[in-house]
Amino acid sequence: MRIVGLQVTAEKAGRSGFTVEFVGDGGQVVTVMCPQDGAGSLNRLNAIEKAKEILQAAIATEEAVAAAAGDAGARRGTLPNARQAHDRDAMEEQLDEGLEDTFPASDPVSIASSTIAKGNSRR
Repeated sequence: MRIVGLQVTAEKAGRSGFTVEFVGDGGQVVTVMCPQDGAGSLNRLNAIEKAKEILQAAIATEEAVAAAAGDAGARRGTLPNARQAHDRDAMEEQLDEGLEDTFPASDPVSIASSTIAKGNSRR
């Protein structure tokens, strides 16, 4: 990814910190929230450098975890879903669980009405 744009946004006028967005040439956007330090020294000018430090630390940590796990190329932290595994029974079970979780909103709507018979309306 080649960075073609940067966007720095102040959070609560900079009191909470700054959000830095790195925009890639393929439309990718990487957003980094840089919290304000105790001294309040983070500003719009040094927020980009702070965001780069945060990203480098995250990458180094990820590489260390991958090396320790021995699966540098594998996806970690995700479980295969039923749709990808083409497991029809699991998909039905997940659907049933979802419907149970939304009960009673998933019940069909019933309509009840009452009428009062009127006599002659000219009286």
